[in-house]
Amino acid sequence: MSEIVFIAKETDPNEGRVAASPDSVKKLKGLGFDVVVEAGAGFLSRIPDAEYEKVGARIGAIADAKTADVVLRVRRPNSAEIAGYKSGAIVIAIMDPYGNEDAVAEMAKAGLSAFAMELMPRITRAQSMDVLSSQANLAGYQAVIDAAYEYDRALPMMMTAAGTVPAAKVFVMGAGVAGLQAIATARRLGAVVSATDVRPAAKEQVASLGAKFIAVEDEEFKAAETAGGYAKEMSKEYQAKQAALVAEHIAKQDIVITTALIPGRPAPRLVTREMLKAMKPGSVAVDLAVERGGNVEGAEAGKVADVEGVKVVGHLNVPGRIAASASGLYAKNLVTFLETMVSKETKALALNMEDELVKATALTHGGAIVNANFEPKKKGDL
Repeated sequence: MSEIVFIAKETDPNEGRVAASPDSVKKLKGLGFDVVVEAGAGFLSRIPDAEYEKVGARIGAIADAKTADVVLRVRRPNSAEIAGYKSGAIVIAIMDPYGNEDAVAEMAKAGLSAFAMELMPRITRAQSMDVLSSQANLAGYQAVIDAAYEYDRALPMMMTAAGTVPAAKVFVMGAGVAGLQAIATARRLGAVVSATDVRPAAKEQVASLGAKFIAVEDEEFKAAETAGGYAKEMSKEYQAKQAALVAEHIAKQDIVITTALIPGRPAPRLVTREMLKAMKPGSVAVDLAVERGGNVEGAEAGKVADVEGVKVVGHLNVPGRIAASASGLYAKNLVTFLETMVSKETKALALNMEDELVKATALTHGGAIVNANFEPKKKGDL
């Protein structure tokens, strides 16, 4: 009998994405799996149940998860869902394990082999499984669309017989995947774009997209990147110099988009109330790090807040705001990763815990937590 992959319907009210597309289901069938999709799972991503059925999936109910060998999800399962999975099942999702050690322990206790897609190593082999990149790319795009919606003026320069509309000035803070896409999108919409980042390599990337690079370029700046390609935390002295330069620059901007997030840490504060106060009334700031405390002082998760006359946009789950596009990319990330766990000879699951991708992403296996970073904190631990 074929092994079963169950595609769960998300229960979080802020989640419109789904863990499978018709294309990924077709691929799963080709790998030898039977696929069961929970009824209505793709509804918010504009994928009706009939589309899954056309490519060979069976539409089922949440009770079908009990027989599944693999459960694919967008978000980490809650307690009730964990209780409905069989011991030994592989569960793959964006697990958000930082600060949620108790939930990780619960999955271990249930005997699940849980994998966190966001811990995928940034190596060539894993590029097509890099969920942080696929989702951040769309978040950067959507941040500009959200900013344009809140900004009650046109973004491009327009020369008309009745006069000229000046181009909006957009400043993007953080030139990672989300930031670079935000720069490209704002440029396409005709804005004058500038950007900053603490990594020297970003300067060239920012310039290649037609934006101006703003940073204090001293010796510390030249050494500021981790081996994994993430931004390093900078010294207090550098942060003060950079903040002064940024404050002066922000005062002249119409839209600020912040994208700075270091995995597992609270978001760094980049924009203070004082900086917002210096902006023109009706300016817009979009905070893509609001779920981790926010880059912008005064940002409120899930709201557009008025802070010192500036509209501070703090939408939750920004990729989920364009769920139909985000789900397609995420489903591809998942199926490509799951394929590495399938034996080419037997077409059966063959989990190799020594594989570098499995090792990096595994949270729990065989009843234990296998990632030391997420063992529950004992009393007295800081």
